[in-house]
Amino acid sequence: MLVHPWDAPLDDREWKAWLADGRDFGQLIAPGMDRDLPIVVPTHFLYDGDRTIRLHLARPNPVWPHLEEKPRALLTVIDDYVYAPSEWTRDDGQAIERAVPTSYYATAQLACDVRIVDDPEEKAGILTEQLAHFEPPDSQRLPVDLEDPDRRLLPGIRGLELTVTAVRAKFKYAGNKKLPVKERISSRLKERGSDADLRARAHLHRRHF
Repeated sequence: MLVHPWDAPLDDREWKAWLADGRDFGQLIAPGMDRDLPIVVPTHFLYDGDRTIRLHLARPNPVWPHLEEKPRALLTVIDDYVYAPSEWTRDDGQAIERAVPTSYYATAQLACDVRIVDDPEEKAGILTEQLAHFEPPDSQRLPVDLEDPDRRLLPGIRGLELTVTAVRAKFKYAGNKKLPVKERISSRLKERGSDADLRARAHLHRRHF
């Protein structure tokens, strides 16, 4: 991933706060050893706000041989993405037909050491944490029980604990543009007004105004 200096996180606190703020779905990418292509698994996860991520996957998932060969994976998360038309991004005095449209987005790519969890009690703990996060407040599904009704379900899954060892993050929000262009982009995002537009605009203001 190309990260220009103006798109780089201000510090680790920026990407950690962004990831912890409701981002709980991404793609787990496992290369394995000497394989043509990695396995890519879309999945929910729990992030502790620092360096630990927990999740579970079905036992038949094809990712397990890759992780057993090489206990390393990349978790990538993308959000707050919008398309910016050329009229928005043109420099002052530049003809629209020569302007370049672009995309604005935030992303974090987390390189992780992987620990596979097969202990029933620890798997039940991961499931309980995930259900507490994702289920409605009045859910009757908590906690996960080592006995019935969950005893026969637990063998069908395996847990994962990921320890983050390195991060490449990017907040691409017109950091290379002059202030009048940023102001135009801000105005257009507000006018278009989707939820994603407003989140992108908030990033633009937070980082550059």
